[in-house]
Amino acid sequence: MKKNELLYQKLTAQPHQPLGFFPTPLYRLDKLSNSLGVNIYIKRDDFTGANTFGGNKIRKLEYLMGDAVMKGCDTVITFGATQSNHAMQTATAARICGLHPILYLVDLVENDSPEMRANLLLDKIFGAELHIEPSNGEDMSIGVERSRVAAAEKVAELESEGRKAYVIPTGGATPVGSSAYIGGYLEIQQQMRAIGQNMDYIFLASGTGGTLAGLSGANHYLGEETKIIGIAVGVKNDDYCKTVASLATMALEHIGIDHAVPENAIFVDDHYYAPGYEKPSEMGNEAIRRLARAEGILTDPVYSGKAFSGLIDYVESGKIEPGSNVVFLHTGGATALFAEPEIIGTLTEK
Repeated sequence: MKKNELLYQKLTAQPHQPLGFFPTPLYRLDKLSNSLGVNIYIKRDDFTGANTFGGNKIRKLEYLMGDAVMKGCDTVITFGATQSNHAMQTATAARICGLHPILYLVDLVENDSPEMRANLLLDKIFGAELHIEPSNGEDMSIGVERSRVAAAEKVAELESEGRKAYVIPTGGATPVGSSAYIGGYLEIQQQMRAIGQNMDYIFLASGTGGTLAGLSGANHYLGEETKIIGIAVGVKNDDYCKTVASLATMALEHIGIDHAVPENAIFVDDHYYAPGYEKPSEMGNEAIRRLARAEGILTDPVYSGKAFSGLIDYVESGKIEPGSNVVFLHTGGATALFAEPEIIGTLTEK
């Protein structure tokens, strides 16, 4: 059996809930490709479903919810910023599966308005139980840690009532969640081969690293030469690539594949996130406008816009050879375009 067939067989044998619509579209961005001199293919994981907002997290949540249901849970708890795509999609997935969603969110962007916007509004519509932690100007990780303490108390409370909670870390970055992007890699590979093309590069926004881990794990196990470039959307510590490599190894192990992914198989570029997470950059906003005006596709200022700015800069600076085939994984998140003005920045001024 070929390695890619084995990966697919092992992955699909895992418990999962049907939440998304696969395969998601992949096609060439003709105008930008012709102007930049490379072939840019966009993988529309922003179309994953089940609702049209939030983006790619449903792919992971199919397996996370499958695990939760298998373990007899009636509640799902997760974490993120107030405009977290992952948190909102977790609420979506929980409702589809008949589970109660509880979200612990960190308020990174001060908002004096009483109105809820974007993902936070959707969380409310889904009836998620919301616990919002002020950031107090601190790094998001500090607020998330306080939320974890509160969530642990909530889990104990639920258990005392005879209920059972499934706790998902920020971004769904677990071996179960990341294993979904082993399947995502196979899906992209199959689609590219169907049109007679190889993959020289895959670009994506990298936050908690779960998506990057799944893609990189599959790529390394299969021995492919595709370069996977994670564009960081916030500050990463010195052990980030090591952590992602470990997660990739554990994702493969989770589906029954014994294969170690080394740290040097993970590449993350942290030159495009400034001035910070949920803070817009001029390069990111320019990339959002450029893609929208050339191809009619919207990206967001937190994740996909910054990732696309990195891709454009790689091409224009000569880091990517002319004629290369570059896949941009559109992870979604365009609801951030309707979030607080501090997240949008100067996007509409040009």
